[in-house]
Amino acid sequence: MRRFWAILSAGALLLAGAAGAVDQAPALSVPTLAGPVFDLSAQRGRVVVVNFWATWCVPCRAEMPVFDAFYKAHHGEGLDMIGLSIDTPAALPKVKQAAGTVSYPIAVTRDAQSNGFPTPNALPVTYVIDAKGTVAAVLMPDNGEGIGEQKLASVVEPLLERAASKKGQ
Repeated sequence: MRRFWAILSAGALLLAGAAGAVDQAPALSVPTLAGPVFDLSAQRGRVVVVNFWATWCVPCRAEMPVFDAFYKAHHGEGLDMIGLSIDTPAALPKVKQAAGTVSYPIAVTRDAQSNGFPTPNALPVTYVIDAKGTVAAVLMPDNGEGIGEQKLASVVEPLLERAASKKGQ
């Protein structure tokens, strides 16, 4: 199992390196479970974390508290986040229950008005979009337990600092 996650992580790092600062983030417009539409293009100037997850995915659920704490700590610094559930319609009650445990918006991919992100081959997968609207990183768990705070911080915090320094200029 560890080898499986290591291979997936290596692939994600290759994708992240390939994405670098050249690939414009795909379109994403989706109503959140709370009601408002999350439109990625309207987030320009902010760093955005787009996390694909499912209620049946143990690593996905394990990283949700990490994402929530990170979101609460950095939202005021220019961070936005969206959790996109790939669950089936029958699982909507479980999705809503999970959404109630976090403060960042949650949506269901099937409700997307536009979604140019590829369908994940494995979960969880997280895209980090910089303030210019480009894909800065694609993250997957290293050990099958979800993305940890250190990994998330190492990618997102420098982007937040860069975005803040550009605003100050």
